[in-house]
Amino acid sequence: MWAIAKMELKKNIQDKGLWFWTFILPIVFIIAFVSIFSGDENTSYKEVVTQIIPGYTIMFAFYIMISMVIGFVKDRDKGMVARIASTPLPIKNYFIGKWIPFMMIVLIQIAVLFSFGVVVYDLPLGDPVGLISLSLSLAFIVTGWGMALAVLVKTENMGIAMTQIIALGGAMLGGLWLPVDLMPDFMQTISKLLPQYWAIEGYKEIILEEGSTVDVLFNISVLVFAGVAGGVIAMAGYPRFLRLSKS
Repeated sequence: MWAIAKMELKKNIQDKGLWFWTFILPIVFIIAFVSIFSGDENTSYKEVVTQIIPGYTIMFAFYIMISMVIGFVKDRDKGMVARIASTPLPIKNYFIGKWIPFMMIVLIQIAVLFSFGVVVYDLPLGDPVGLISLSLSLAFIVTGWGMALAVLVKTENMGIAMTQIIALGGAMLGGLWLPVDLMPDFMQTISKLLPQYWAIEGYKEIILEEGSTVDVLFNISVLVFAGVAGGVIAMAGYPRFLRLSKS
């Protein structure tokens, strides 16, 4: 398991595309949109940075699913999955070994983007325990869904397309681009079905309302439940994933 995790982490560190999606592009978006909306007289500066920085952090966290899809599909097509299946290594250890590096990357991404917000835009962080707990939950759900998607798709392109739908569609409907209360009523109802909504509302509760872990406990529970569901789907889809693996 740890050998798989170490190998996966090494590959990801060398992936320049992952660095671009994870750090460079989110920072460019944050700078651009804070510049655009910070001049709005109807919205306070604190509300702007609290909406934009956590919002784009959440949105780009979902893009880790692209790297997860590519990693799993390559293992499948190169016969790695079939070879591992022939060893005594339990399948859950294979998934955990693949999952740990991506979980670490998302947590580092969140830490870097929020630190950027603190240094450049004086973003208040609120309760550190609540913030860390919510961030762990966010990393858990995006990687859980990433594993499920990676096991279910047949090709890398299909996985990339589905990630775009989940990331961009979730950002639009989940309130990452603009506050949910500015949306039509039917869209507000849809928003509550998406993990992005519970993540951004949790960050706002901690940062804007100075809430604690208790105040975002339901948000955390929703994200963790969704992440567990993704892991269960990945395990359930493994037999089909194995059948597609080249021997």
